[in-house]
Amino acid sequence: MNEDSEVWEKDYSQRGAIWSGSVHNLPVFPTGGRILELGCGNGKSLTSICQRYSDVTAIDFSPCAVSMCKPITDAVQNGSVCVADVRWLPFPPEVFDGVIASHVLSHMQFGDRVDAAFESVRMVKKAGILYFSGFSTDDFRSGKGSVIEKGTMRKGQGICTHYFTEEEVQVLFCTLTLQSIRTKRWSLRVRGVEYPRAEIQATFIK
Repeated sequence: MNEDSEVWEKDYSQRGAIWSGSVHNLPVFPTGGRILELGCGNGKSLTSICQRYSDVTAIDFSPCAVSMCKPITDAVQNGSVCVADVRWLPFPPEVFDGVIASHVLSHMQFGDRVDAAFESVRMVKKAGILYFSGFSTDDFRSGKGSVIEKGTMRKGQGICTHYFTEEEVQVLFCTLTLQSIRTKRWSLRVRGVEYPRAEIQATFIK
């Protein structure tokens, strides 16, 4: 277990199911296809993904997170979850019709993001789809915390977060064909103050 996975494991073991919500604006994956969710965390999106698609595999490198997802996949016939690292995926190449990489590459430094992107692409079948989401440099939290490398921050001794540009996302998955990309913007109100949020969402085809 590396330093980053230890941070996540400690966070999940101390705080439990810390993430809620779901993945929005997913592309239309092939009917009956195999779907891989990378970095499923405590399963905030796994239930809705299993409801929408017929064959779902989810992975996370935190054993604690995977244990929290087990009740979700045990309750359905079409889902499974296992401990694995997105940088070294334990599956044969080109076995998934769709790959979901939602806010998982955001928590890696440059070299690890490149490795994870390569593995993500390797998993996708010909004509399959890869969906990416990650916070934009326009998000109000961008630039906050200790700078690890350009665009990547760490608050305290905790989890690092990288903030993307649209161009950067396209370069990261340059071996795929871009189908769509956009920066979704909304506001977060805290104690009467509006803070700008921004997330890049992109869909690629192999």
